[in-house]
Amino acid sequence: MEEKIKIGISSCLLGENVRYDSGHKHDRYITDTLGNFFDWIPTCPEVAIGLGVPRPSIRLQFVGKETKLIEPRSENDLTEKMKAFSKRRVKSLAKEGLCGYILKSKSPSCGMARLKIYRGYAERPATNGVGVFAEELLSTNLNLPIEEEGRLMDPVLRENWIRRVFAFYNFKKMVAFRPSIGKLVKFHSAYKFVVLSHCPKSYKELGQIVANAKSIGINESTIRYEKIFMTALKKKATRAKNVNVMEHLLGFFKKELDSHIRQEILQTIKDFRDGYTTIIVPITIIRHYANILEIDYLMNQAYLNPHPKQLALLSTI
Repeated sequence: MEEKIKIGISSCLLGENVRYDSGHKHDRYITDTLGNFFDWIPTCPEVAIGLGVPRPSIRLQFVGKETKLIEPRSENDLTEKMKAFSKRRVKSLAKEGLCGYILKSKSPSCGMARLKIYRGYAERPATNGVGVFAEELLSTNLNLPIEEEGRLMDPVLRENWIRRVFAFYNFKKMVAFRPSIGKLVKFHSAYKFVVLSHCPKSYKELGQIVANAKSIGINESTIRYEKIFMTALKKKATRAKNVNVMEHLLGFFKKELDSHIRQEILQTIKDFRDGYTTIIVPITIIRHYANILEIDYLMNQAYLNPHPKQLALLSTI
């Protein structure tokens, strides 16, 4: 890579002692592995609005029908202060060129889902809350790959988020900066099978946008493409969808292969479909023969190289 990708992150995940108890939530996978590819842009909303370290705990709490950010010990309402900061910070982050964000789970400021919202001491809390800063970030950056650090422990969710980050980065670099129809066509040609593995419907929609880009206008086409593209990648790439893509790719050069080699590739695809091996096995074999046969169209497919091999993400799904 020519440069590291800028990723926003909750400060405590980098080991900064900014939590209410003067501690941190340092995540070694984030700093030691992902840090080789990502440049972190940290934020701690609670420290940023003037809360000390250490500090009393805060939580989401119903006040009438509204959800507020409350410091229970003093009953101090921090909602408007946090909302004002969140708007300013999210606006400033837009200038950083972020291609992803990792939020701290369960935080009343940064948690993106399933937070407790307290009612009263005798009532069970609701569990559908969203952190105040996270809510502003999510609502303002609909295409940005955003995830919580806890969910990144799941291999499938981790691979999906990282794939979206690299796809978003490449789209911004290849298309969004001074867009042209030629750039859009080139990007779509490289990523069409990635999209097909996630959402066949979006695959068709994106193809139509590219085909009609001249009449739609390149700026509007770029906006539409980015939205559908990033939404499609959020959907799960199932085994069946991946098998369909790999069989499609094999069709580009099956006539150049001996029958026993073709059967070998088909067997590895079948083994993946049946759950006997991970996806890296058939992808590696397809990539190998595409390289031997010098099929540039396939070698340029992001599906065969969705992210740096050093992350070994395809070996776990």
